[in-house]
Amino acid sequence: MCVAGTVAELIDAGKVRYFGLSEASPKTIRKAHQTCPVSVLQSEYSLWERRLEHETLPVLRELGIGLVPFSPLGRGFLSGDSKPASAYDKNDFRAWGDPRLSDENYATNLRLVDAIRQLAADKATTPARIALAWLLHQGDDIVPIPGCRRIAHLDDNLGAASLELKADEVRQLSEISTQLGVAGERYTAEFARFTDQ
Repeated sequence: MCVAGTVAELIDAGKVRYFGLSEASPKTIRKAHQTCPVSVLQSEYSLWERRLEHETLPVLRELGIGLVPFSPLGRGFLSGDSKPASAYDKNDFRAWGDPRLSDENYATNLRLVDAIRQLAADKATTPARIALAWLLHQGDDIVPIPGCRRIAHLDDNLGAASLELKADEVRQLSEISTQLGVAGERYTAEFARFTDQ
């Protein structure tokens, strides 16, 4: 693997400390790791997107590789503060690049947000904190990177670190997410081709 070999040379030269991959398949992760130890994988993982659990997460744990989930709030959807694709500005990725927000999928996907909202109300907290706390309870090898455009969102996200979920609450959220599922692919075909999953 050319990139892994180049990074290994840079690590040996003291110019790079760690090697990370983004959106890589288990096959690519194994192949790269044989050439140069992979420290971390960046990929989407949340109550909204759990495909990594089947093959990728077991490989990461077998090899001792951490996971840095991006879009841990499903591009804001799990915060309960989202809109259908048609309500976003045409320059916003959510208006055209996320099939899950399309008018035909949006209402179906709100069922998951409603379940998160209910638990948030029961615990006197926010849906964003519940969704991030669930992710933080998935293992010490998982460090989400939520994005935010406002200080209020940053403060809300930080509150997830001190929110304690009971084991049965974590299990309940997992089961609800599995039972309800998510309508629509996470990317359009045009963007999906850039992932290695």
